[in-house]
Amino acid sequence: MFCMKFITYILFSESISRYYTGHTHDLQNRLIEHNHGETSSIKSGVPWKVVWTSVFPTRAEAMKMETQIKKRGAKRFLSNLEGNFEH
Repeated sequence: MFCMKFITYILFSESISRYYTGHTHDLQNRLIEHNHGETSSIKSGVPWKVVWTSVFPTRAEAMKMETQIKKRGAKRFLSNLEGNFEH
């Protein structure tokens, strides 16, 4: 039986010092799309690198985490993780 997983992710762009949060079922492909400028709102930040991920069994759970991160802000979310993540 095939079980699809969903990933909530945070990307960071050193060129513009910004974070981007999203969710997908195929992170490798999504990162390629972002780094080829296929997402117009963030194409100015190419290249993006993955700095955090979490896997969820449903899209709804991944979207809920994405919303929570966006409400708080990715930088603040990451800084509250154990080890005080910094860029």
